[in-house]
Amino acid sequence: MTEPRPRPGSPYPLGATVSDDGVNFALWSAGAEAVELCLFGSADQQQGDEAGNQRILWLTEQTYHVWHGFVPGITPGQRYGYRVHGPWRPDDGLRFNPAKLLADPYARAYSGKISHHDAIYGAPPGSRQPDHRDSAPHVPRSIVTAPASEPLPPGPRTPWADTVIYELHVRGFTRRHPGIPEHLRGTYAGLAHPAAIEHLTRLGVTAVELLPIHHSVTEPAVATRGLTNYWGYNTLGYFAPDARHSSSGDAGQQVTEFREMVRALHEAGIEVILDVVYNHTAEGGPDGPMLSFKGIDNEAYYRLEPGEKARYRDYTGCGNTLDLRQFHALQMVMDSLRYWVTEMGVDGFRFDLASALARSLHDVDQLSSFMAVVHQDPTVSQVKLIAEPWDLGEGGYQVGEFPPLWTEWNGRFRDSVRDFWRGANDGLTEFGSRMSGSADLYADDGRKPFASINFVTAHDGFTMRDLVSYQHKHNDANGEDNRDGSDDNRSRNFGVEGLTDDPEVNAARRRQIRNLLATLLLSTGVPMLVAGDELHRTQHGNNNAYCQNNEVSWLDWAALTGSDPDAERLLGFARQLVALRRDSPVFRQRSFFLGAPGDGGRVKDLAWFRPDGREMTHDDWHSPGAHTIGMCLHGEGRRLEPGEEPASSYLLWLHSGDHDVEVRPPGEPWASAYQVVVDTADEDGFPAEPSRIHPGAPLRLTARSVVLLRAAP
Repeated sequence: MTEPRPRPGSPYPLGATVSDDGVNFALWSAGAEAVELCLFGSADQQQGDEAGNQRILWLTEQTYHVWHGFVPGITPGQRYGYRVHGPWRPDDGLRFNPAKLLADPYARAYSGKISHHDAIYGAPPGSRQPDHRDSAPHVPRSIVTAPASEPLPPGPRTPWADTVIYELHVRGFTRRHPGIPEHLRGTYAGLAHPAAIEHLTRLGVTAVELLPIHHSVTEPAVATRGLTNYWGYNTLGYFAPDARHSSSGDAGQQVTEFREMVRALHEAGIEVILDVVYNHTAEGGPDGPMLSFKGIDNEAYYRLEPGEKARYRDYTGCGNTLDLRQFHALQMVMDSLRYWVTEMGVDGFRFDLASALARSLHDVDQLSSFMAVVHQDPTVSQVKLIAEPWDLGEGGYQVGEFPPLWTEWNGRFRDSVRDFWRGANDGLTEFGSRMSGSADLYADDGRKPFASINFVTAHDGFTMRDLVSYQHKHNDANGEDNRDGSDDNRSRNFGVEGLTDDPEVNAARRRQIRNLLATLLLSTGVPMLVAGDELHRTQHGNNNAYCQNNEVSWLDWAALTGSDPDAERLLGFARQLVALRRDSPVFRQRSFFLGAPGDGGRVKDLAWFRPDGREMTHDDWHSPGAHTIGMCLHGEGRRLEPGEEPASSYLLWLHSGDHDVEVRPPGEPWASAYQVVVDTADEDGFPAEPSRIHPGAPLRLTARSVVLLRAAP
């Protein structure tokens, strides 16, 4: 039924704003000719006769393209949506269709699921004419939420150089944890549970990077295969925590539950970083569903092909690209970022396919509007900013090119470390640069070593166990005939494809995992661990498990129950490595190495050695047969922060050859003696009785192993 129009209300703020006597609704659309606000009762279950289950109020007030109205008597928990009237001219980029119920882009919560009925499309499949069927029975509702009663306490604000990131999926991390009550597993409350937090604190990580928790929906093509978009890189709303991870309900309770999760993590000293997907939305390409932006103002939100506006310009591989050259699309992204910091308490963001956000007419432009606005914003510029510095467009690979304030996923670190440990004959130059902080990528624009987010594995790709167990991807369960996922894995299976009972192969694989963990956690930069790599987790060769909401993706916690001794030992090794990094300043550089004495020291802060104990020469760096290198990190030569004491010195030997080798640690002035701290040839990684090594004396390195020596005082 249609009711009298609401009171004029206010054009600001956008979204649904609660006051003592009602709610103000405000929706931006420059191209709309009329806007209906549809209010649904609490009993509405997205089915039945929708015409009888909704109140229709026309928003007749328009101020600077914002359609607004105040509805008295409305309270938090109210379910609503919009229908936007305007021309249907796809060739001109106009796709208005009032038969489609649209989600409020500024809604703080959504309720209900999407059903992949043909009515959710703006036009029938294969047609250029609008579809007049009502989509309301098949799409989620926006929810009016009350503002928080009090702000969250500030987070730990861990310095970048001291940060250790742990990338996790809220559901995957908690779904099988034996210490979390069953009804909380897979949820924000599960991640806030003391059992979950205990694992994080004992491991020693300082920040969790959550795979997307913005409310997302599954793509029609994925749903047709009976699967879901488990990872969540298909955003519907940028202000709403995904209701799928809520244990307490989807009528706004998910907002409170998320905030309480942040509070619990902060109290444990752990920062919360969100993986955010502002490069594309869940609406896909021209033939994708009409759920929100496409029906509100398609031309203003999306990049359209010039001269052919029926098509989207796609830099993301997902059918569309948000157009952050447009004023209102950029405003929405910035409003969203500020909201998550100021009201939801998060400490930073990892921007998926960040190059797509910085494109101007076509090229990636580090002086783009998005970059300029982020840098001048007093809130967003003060949190941790991480770029995934690539997209799928021409010139999209931008590792090392983002400006100061930004850190980057260093894909060159990943590739170089994988190549070194699989025994590639490429010389040691690239590997040495990555291990020492990637100054060649980040020093020239004033950034620091912590601009490099070092990682060997990520959610996208093999787990660390699979990286040493599979030569090829095995993604058949995804239903795409194994075409999806990368073929460039740089992995090594040690002679057997997949899991095996062969004790020699398994021993070699376990040692290789220890090598990879040690390389990651003892390198200069900010290390990022992937949840489960410390637990010996396998995805059975699936390197693109985005649609696997099952045991393939969920963590196996056998390391905590004593049922998997290998996993238990690996977890202990990872904990000790993180603690070693935390306690040893030379592994947490705040400035790039000089390769020379610093702060009055007698010895270079960084030196590289050949197996014979002599310093590396130019030819040594480029020798294709070199598989052994010594890296001396000298605490006395390290640049000191004000008030900081000189740190211990270490000699790190890394040997990726297939045979044992003898090395000779250098003597004075580097050290008068050494003590073995780490030896990955040992199943525990940290020898129970560390041996003392004299300079010049031969030290045998086991094939494919890492040995860390601490210089004796």
